[in-house]
Amino acid sequence: MKTKKTIIMLSIPLIIGSVNAQNADTKSYNFTIQQAVDFAYQKQVKVKNALLDEQIANQKVKEFTSIGLPQLNSNFDIKDYVEIPTSLLPGQFFGASPGTYIPVKFGTQYNATAGLSASQLLFDGGYIVALQATKLVSELSKQLTTRTKIEIATNVRKAYYSVLIGDERMKLMIANVERIKKLSEDTKALNANGFVEKIDVDRITLAYNNLMVEKEKVQRFLDLSLNLLKFQMGMEQIAALTLTDKLSDITFQVMDVSAEKVDYKKRVEYSILTSQKRANELDLKRHRFGYFPTVVAYAAANANAQRDEFDFFDTKKSWYPIGIVGATINVPIFDGLQKHHRIQQSKLNLMKSENDLKSIESAIDLDVANAKTLLQNSSQSLDMQKQNIALAEEVFRVSKLKYDQGIGSNIEVITAETALKESQANYYSALYDALVAKVDYDKATGNSK
Repeated sequence: MKTKKTIIMLSIPLIIGSVNAQNADTKSYNFTIQQAVDFAYQKQVKVKNALLDEQIANQKVKEFTSIGLPQLNSNFDIKDYVEIPTSLLPGQFFGASPGTYIPVKFGTQYNATAGLSASQLLFDGGYIVALQATKLVSELSKQLTTRTKIEIATNVRKAYYSVLIGDERMKLMIANVERIKKLSEDTKALNANGFVEKIDVDRITLAYNNLMVEKEKVQRFLDLSLNLLKFQMGMEQIAALTLTDKLSDITFQVMDVSAEKVDYKKRVEYSILTSQKRANELDLKRHRFGYFPTVVAYAAANANAQRDEFDFFDTKKSWYPIGIVGATINVPIFDGLQKHHRIQQSKLNLMKSENDLKSIESAIDLDVANAKTLLQNSSQSLDMQKQNIALAEEVFRVSKLKYDQGIGSNIEVITAETALKESQANYYSALYDALVAKVDYDKATGNSK
C-alpha cells in the first residue's frame, strides 16, 4: 500500500508537467472578422488545394509550351549476333548452275550504334492556337481559386457572426439569471415575513430553474458555434480563439437595394463560364487549323562500329559516322472527314457555352432578387424586434415596480420576464438573419471581399 502511494506521489509532478507543457503548446489567437478570413485563406484545406491546383495548371502550361521547343535525344545500341544472318547469293556468280543459291554470312558478331538527334517544330497551326489557350488555363485556375476563397470567406463571416450573437445572448442570459435570482431572494424574504404566499416563491424558483437550463443550452450553442468557426477557418480545435470585433461595432442599416443594377461580370461564376466559352472558341479555331500543313525540321548524327570481338571502347579502332539533316512537311489531304466532325463538335460545344452564359445570367438575376428580398425582410424584421425589445423592457420595469409596491403579483413579473427573454432571443435571431442576409447579398452581387 505504501509503495502505491509512493508511485502516485512521484507521478503527480510528471502529470502536472505534462499538462503544463500541453498548455504551453496551445496557440492563442485574437482575430477581427477580416483577420479570421485572412487566416482561413492560409490554413483552410480547400484554399490550399485550390492554390495547388493553380500551380499544377501552370506546370501543365509549361509542359505544353515545351512541345514547341527543340527536342534533343541520344541513343546507344549494341547487338550481339549469336547467329550471324545468312544471305543467299545466286550460285552462278561462283560458277555453279543457274537457279542454285549459295548461303553466305556477312557482317560481324558485334555491332554498335551511337547517335544524337534533334528536331524542331517549325509550323503547326493547331499548336499555335492551343498555345494561346494555355493562357486561359492559368486564368481559369485563378478564377477557381477566387471562387473557393469567396465561399470560404462567406462561411467564416457567418460563423463569426454566430459566435458574436451567441456571446451577446449569453451576456443577456446571465443578466436575466441575476435579475430572477434577486427577485427570488426578495420573494423569499417577503414570504418569510408573511407578505406573500409559498406558491409565489415556487413560481419564482421554477422560473429560475428553467432559466438556468436555458443558460446551459445557450452556452452549448456558443461552444458549438466557436468550434464551427475554427473548422471554417482551418484552425485546430484545441487552439484558443478570441473574437475582437463586437456587435456594437457592427452597423447595420436598412438598405434600399431595389434600384441597384446587376453586373454579371462581378460574379466569378460568370467569369469562369466566359473563360470556358473563349476556350471553346479557340478549340474550334484549332480544329480548323488542322487543314494546314505542319513542318518539322530534324537532324541526326550517328556512328556505328562492327567488331568480331567486344572491344567497342578500343580507341584505336574506327567508328564510321553518319549525318543527316532534313525536314518533314505533312500536308493533310483526306482523313475520312474526321476534322470536319471535330469542327462540328466544337461548334456545338460553343453553342452550349453561349447557352450556359444565358442560363447563369438568369440564375444570377434570381439569386440577386432573392437576396434583395431576404435582406429587405430581415432589415424590417430587425427594426420591429428592436421596438419589441424596448416594449418588453418597459413592461418588465413597470411590472417589477408594481410588485415592489405591493400592487402587483409575481405572475405579472414572471410573465413580463418571459416576454422580455423571448423578445431578446427574437432580436438576436433577427440580427443574425440580417447579417447573414447582407453577406449573401454581397455574394450574390459579386461584392464579397
